[in-house]
Amino acid sequence: MNNEKLALTIIRMAAAGNMLIHGIARIINNGVSPFDGFLSGFGFPPYSAWVITLFEIAGAVVLLFNRWVMPISILFILQLLMGIILVHGREGWFVVGAGRNGMEYNVLLMVCFISTIWAKPKNHFVFDCCV
Repeated sequence: MNNEKLALTIIRMAAAGNMLIHGIARIINNGVSPFDGFLSGFGFPPYSAWVITLFEIAGAVVLLFNRWVMPISILFILQLLMGIILVHGREGWFVVGAGRNGMEYNVLLMVCFISTIWAKPKNHFVFDCCV
């Protein structure tokens, strides 16, 4: 594996790992129900938080195995963008330090997923589960 491919693999795995940990932590810390209540305040249907949480876990595992990279990454980008729209955007840029709960982390993860999509060979762009 050349250095560029290794670097992009590390970016993909780190971003997927962060999403995986995020979903697992929400379950372990009993945060799914409060998150569901938050989402219902915006008109999302019941159990949306469970769908999102389980997607974070399953989607991350799929990405760790370098499969379905484009569709999973796009869905993660959309999820992170919604996080900015619903929560983090109004808090500013910084997560800690000069601010709190801002959008910098979401933007960084979105760039990681965009880079992961961009780096994938063209013949693997859609559903590359069987390659």
